[in-house]
Amino acid sequence: MNADIGGLPPGLPAGALVDLDAVRDNIGLLRERAGSAGVMAVVKADAYGHGLLPCARAALAGGASWLGVAQLSEGLALRAAGIEAPVLAWLTVPDDDYRAALVAGIDIGVSTQWALAEVAAAAESAGVTGRVHLKVDTGLNRNGAVVEDWPDLVDAGLKLQAAGLIQLVGVFSHFAYADDPQHPTVQAQTAAFVAAVELAERRGARFEVRHLANSAAALTNPATHFDLVRPGIAVFGLSPIPELASAAELGLRPAMTLLGRVANVKRVQAGQGVSYGHTYTTSRPTTVVLLPIGYADGLPRHASNNGPVQLGGQRHRIAGRVCMDQFVIDLANQPDGEDPGDHAALADVQAGDVAVLFGGAPGQPTAQDWAEAAGTISYEIVTRIGPRIPRIYSGGDHG
Repeated sequence: MNADIGGLPPGLPAGALVDLDAVRDNIGLLRERAGSAGVMAVVKADAYGHGLLPCARAALAGGASWLGVAQLSEGLALRAAGIEAPVLAWLTVPDDDYRAALVAGIDIGVSTQWALAEVAAAAESAGVTGRVHLKVDTGLNRNGAVVEDWPDLVDAGLKLQAAGLIQLVGVFSHFAYADDPQHPTVQAQTAAFVAAVELAERRGARFEVRHLANSAAALTNPATHFDLVRPGIAVFGLSPIPELASAAELGLRPAMTLLGRVANVKRVQAGQGVSYGHTYTTSRPTTVVLLPIGYADGLPRHASNNGPVQLGGQRHRIAGRVCMDQFVIDLANQPDGEDPGDHAALADVQAGDVAVLFGGAPGQPTAQDWAEAAGTISYEIVTRIGPRIPRIYSGGDHG
């Protein structure tokens, strides 16, 4: 076999290949779906594990007009790298680094009176006008001002705007059930958002941008697009609505392929327990293969005995528990009871060969497959891939 299949450099135990052209092309698709609305590419959490700066640049190259992050530090990292596009950061805490963010020209999402006051104080201290997006809670009951507090937050913002300390640039909210487009909360939250915007405008607010749609709504619900759509997971080519449509069916290209290099291959007799706790037992004489990647690298331990792996063009499942640094596959253990064939062919696997844990090419396991194996969502699978796994970029701007 080719020990360097898929671009994993020799000597690396594992690597995450990130196709920046896929990020760019996914943005192009989202722009088409957005109609007249702009696209804010959400690159929080190190671009969902794909790499903040390369993916931000690829998204902008694809036509995104804004970048979205959760924390101020993420926005500051974008600015430090020379990225000048509009950036919104929306999750802050008391005594956060508002002054540095405002000086760097980062827009700040505000959900509370205390945050509004701290942004205004930081703006006054820095001698700048703070750019603020007010967030209303339309039913997610997470961040955002509840409907009862919304008028007071708007009035406080307008007062600070009149004083020249801030500018009310935007208004936004977030869906609870956008991955289920027919769920009644989608229409209810949209109506609540429209009502909140209208209330703010009656009081004198003149927002530049209104934004509500996440990936799922951007792809399925044009009525929610307003001035900006705010996709996250779709930027990286994974389906936000896997029960309704796969990434391929949506026209998305997964950007990440996770590879691991075989570290050991050995013959094991029938009836042998494998890995901690012997939760897996070989059913016949077989070949087991060790891959040096584990939960310290972000693989979910809940995928033990279930996570899919492609090796030598054949699909296998993890045999036994996912360990901190490694896991095992049994080459005779294939999904759906498939016959693995002659053991001599299986024994062609050698140390140094490369396995695909997930990717986007035909026949490869996907991040969604791993999500189902672990009882989670694809967002978590890609985002949790840890720093010990190098990101290896192709296409776009690698800087």
